[in-house]
Amino acid sequence: LDYSSPHFAIDNYGNVYDHNKYFRESEKKLAKAQRKLSKMEKGSNNYKKQKQKIAKIHQKIANQRKDFLHKLSNELTNKYKLICFEDIDMRNLSRCLKLAKNTYDNGFGMFRTFCEYKAFRKGGYTIKVDRFFASTKTCSICGYKNKEITLSTKEWVCPNCGTYHLRDDNAASNICKEGYRLFLAM
Repeated sequence: LDYSSPHFAIDNYGNVYDHNKYFRESEKKLAKAQRKLSKMEKGSNNYKKQKQKIAKIHQKIANQRKDFLHKLSNELTNKYKLICFEDIDMRNLSRCLKLAKNTYDNGFGMFRTFCEYKAFRKGGYTIKVDRFFASTKTCSICGYKNKEITLSTKEWVCPNCGTYHLRDDNAASNICKEGYRLFLAM
């Protein structure tokens, strides 16, 4: 599985897993409740009640996210005995790419944790491919490393073999190959 910011994840078969953007869906409701709280007198009973309403909204968002992640991790661990992930640091990713809301909203790090323990319980395996492995820049067909690929590049053609690649699909294929190699080396 390759992490995908606009979606959720993409596997090496080209399946795209989208998540509902639960925080974004509840953002207006949350903002309204927080504005209402800001106009109240601190320490009053109404202030405490409003804080509880805000906490309830946050809890609902978290529960929706966890429900989606549990269902998807269960589906994938039932389907596959070996799941390979890129070992990316989600906190650093959210800081440097101006994707904080989307990165925190999708819960990919929590999803990896769910997959790990569910795969272990079911006799499967999870492999983390090193974050510095050039999965995006490497051609999944011939292995050529294209140094010209940037974050804005969504599709490219391999100058060595002429294969057309969608960036995320290619990365997922490379993560799968590297994960199998690491698994066999265990």
